[in-house]
Amino acid sequence: MGEFFGTDGLRGVAGAYPLDAPTIERIGYALARELTARLGRAPRIVIGRDTRESGVWIESAIARGIVTANGTVQSAGVITTPGVAYLTRAENADAGVVISASHNPYQDNGIKVFAPSGQKLDDAAELAIERDLKDGAHDALPMKDVAISADSALQEKYLAFLRDEIGQGLNLQGLRLVVDCANGASSALAPQLFAALGAELTVINADPNGRNINLNCGSLHPETLQAEVRAKDAHLGVAFDGDADRLVLVDERGELVDGDQVLFIMADYFAPRGLLREQRVVATVMSNLGLELALRERGIELVRTSVGDKNVLDELLKNGGSLGGEQSGHIIFPEISLAGDGLISALEVLRVVAESGRSLSELASGFTRCPQITINVKVARKPPLESVPEIKQAMDALVQQLNGKGRLLVRFSGTENLARVMVEGQEESAVRHQAEQIAQLIKELLS
Repeated sequence: MGEFFGTDGLRGVAGAYPLDAPTIERIGYALARELTARLGRAPRIVIGRDTRESGVWIESAIARGIVTANGTVQSAGVITTPGVAYLTRAENADAGVVISASHNPYQDNGIKVFAPSGQKLDDAAELAIERDLKDGAHDALPMKDVAISADSALQEKYLAFLRDEIGQGLNLQGLRLVVDCANGASSALAPQLFAALGAELTVINADPNGRNINLNCGSLHPETLQAEVRAKDAHLGVAFDGDADRLVLVDERGELVDGDQVLFIMADYFAPRGLLREQRVVATVMSNLGLELALRERGIELVRTSVGDKNVLDELLKNGGSLGGEQSGHIIFPEISLAGDGLISALEVLRVVAESGRSLSELASGFTRCPQITINVKVARKPPLESVPEIKQAMDALVQQLNGKGRLLVRFSGTENLARVMVEGQEESAVRHQAEQIAQLIKELLS
């Protein structure tokens, strides 16, 4: 990771450096210059954004930089992050730029760049952009003005891909479905998609005003969805985050179904049909021990990576596999898309429900979750944890105490000033106490 680009692109407070207009213009300029150097011609770039109020001026700023470097821009307007990844490939563009801070509050925003494959831009290109920014040679460069207007045909192309290709043969008639769009990028797309496939819809949190994205709604705050599923006696509910790369579900009883359970449901469906390549599922160190045990019972290996859907994808591409994801709801089907796509994930689960005739709770019933507690601790600094003797000693002691019957994971967030402490074991009260002890120590030493 460089100074600007973290594990999930560049993210920060909109309007504050490096997400101020002059820096964003230079990022657009540097991106177009780097692509020109690689391609030997001016690049074509697709841009999309979520519903944050800052997205409009950020899109204009990055477009000015791209056009000043002789690149051309196509705007998809408000669209999901994986929608931009799809369009970059489908439009034969040289890159796709997403303006979104995903599940963060509206004050934040971010910039993520996709390669034509639909994968995130490679590290070498990000570092080249950073070098260009630090060089400062173009700071006073006059930027060309550019008028941005969204091309609705791009949104329709993505919707048609979801409906006609991913949803081919999927009939949702008779299915009562509640959809929570997090007042984000899926607010227009998701209701159109599920209605076109015949579902009986209740749509909530699909009225974005620029400031209500992710606000007490969506995949991070599914309580309203749970209540609505119960109130409407729905078969299930789906919740997306602000840019719709995550999916969380709610079963017919109003109980949450997270990314680990989705991985289990899909692996259990794929394996007997010969669709689970290598008989392996790729997840991260955050996935519940219960997933590992449930898959093992079915002769399926769980391979763990570091946190981040980029790491999951890298492992899938390097060593094979047709299914991977994160507990948070990023699910990747690499044979369909190299970007985690909440809408695709929803369609895949709905297909299992429709074909099996079983409820979501039945499909997830083979998975028994081990007690797992995660505590987020605000920190002022992020030194290597092994370099703080008191923290290292406490962590080593807990690992010894767990004795292979549980897991401890402590890591820093890649996008926020947080340390995340996760403890997993056999007994919930013990796990909570253990996590609280480590979290308190980190708070005392690093806050």
